[in-house]
Amino acid sequence: METSISSLWIQYKEKNDTEARDNLILNYAPMVKYLANRLAISLSSVVETDELISYGIEGLIDAIEKYDHKRNIKFETYAITRIRGSMIDGLRAMDWVPVSLRQKGKELEKTYAVLETRLNRAVTDQELADEMGISLDNLMVLFRELAATTIISLDDFISGDDTNNNKRFIDMLEDEAAADALDMVELAEVKNLLKNSIERLPEKEKRVVYLYYYEGLTLKEIGAVLSLSESRISQLHTKAILRLRGSLSKKKYLLR
Repeated sequence: METSISSLWIQYKEKNDTEARDNLILNYAPMVKYLANRLAISLSSVVETDELISYGIEGLIDAIEKYDHKRNIKFETYAITRIRGSMIDGLRAMDWVPVSLRQKGKELEKTYAVLETRLNRAVTDQELADEMGISLDNLMVLFRELAATTIISLDDFISGDDTNNNKRFIDMLEDEAAADALDMVELAEVKNLLKNSIERLPEKEKRVVYLYYYEGLTLKEIGAVLSLSESRISQLHTKAILRLRGSLSKKKYLLR
């Protein structure tokens, strides 16, 4: 099978065989479905899995067209981020998150950043609620409402403003034959910033981030590993992402 796939890559890349390209798309299409189903688990019911698959296929086609089969990089490794990124771009275009909820999320991120800078440690839920002037119960409700909107945030833009100058990690990772030295320095700084921000997370939140983003487990699977309910894992994930985005927002100038 591996030999057959290799020959398809040669046929398409070196002989521009469109039939080989179509067969490559068919071969890797199950990966798109898997990623769509995994993303859909934690998203609002207004988002259909078929829509995610459609966006993901666009990402797959783009990945196939840009992939260099002569380099020592597995296509799956190269394509996953592009496929998922394409799904996320599609969600952004749909603008499926209510403006009011988006604003609440931004307020929470800012509050996390301000408090954790002031205290130089991870803040508690009670401290966060007190700072925002709401009850602890209302804060928990807000976390539940924001759960679906934060599931994509580690792939979201890391930027200094809301202009079209925003960049994603995947945009910076693309190699157009020669690496730009400034981009490499910026990427290293952002990676280091993200690593340090994750290290500062409370232990449970850190484990959820690791298991979800690095081990590829679903929230339900993480719940089984940590002996917690899926809703509790969702809450921990939401808090972790809000903390991270608040922390990263303090360094917006990095990618301007």
